[in-house]
Amino acid sequence: MSDLQGKTIGFGLTGSHCTFAETMPQIKRLVDAGARVIPIVTNTILTTDTRFGTSEEWQQQLREITGEHIISSIPEAEPLGPSKLLDVMVIAPCTGSSTSRLANAITDSPVLMAAKATMRNLRPVVLAISTNDGLGLNAANIAKLLAAKNIYFVPFGQDDPFKKPNSLVADMNLLKETCEAALDGKQLQPMLIERMKL
Repeated sequence: MSDLQGKTIGFGLTGSHCTFAETMPQIKRLVDAGARVIPIVTNTILTTDTRFGTSEEWQQQLREITGEHIISSIPEAEPLGPSKLLDVMVIAPCTGSSTSRLANAITDSPVLMAAKATMRNLRPVVLAISTNDGLGLNAANIAKLLAAKNIYFVPFGQDDPFKKPNSLVADMNLLKETCEAALDGKQLQPMLIERMKL
């Protein structure tokens, strides 16, 4: 699989706050592998404090891990297309809301603008889904993205099939490997995995 040394990765975070603690170590893995990681966030990351942590705490972690300015507006994200800066764009976690917007070509956040900019350049976009509706109404959107060119998924599965039977969550521990495979034009397999021992 492709080496990440010297690669530039756009890393978009959307509002699945419960998975941030699982995501941050994966950003560090990318940095430790020699990649430049540019953080890109949706408005909810900038404005929402939850029981999982405050907005400022998460932003501070992003700055410390990456050493980069956080892209937090659509105008800041738009030049990523013409500049061809990104080798790969990651959205992790990728909420059901962002999944549905991406599948329907709606560009209303910095993260989605960065994804659109990357797709414009025929470069890979990696999605680590985290949605309570993955096997509900959002299943159609996931299916559209599965069939789309240059979009790859971090392997995912049901995280709580009995209490939340429609919920799908990616295994963030496979994010680096998914990026490496995507840079080779391949989907990391198996894509559908068991997330919870029954």
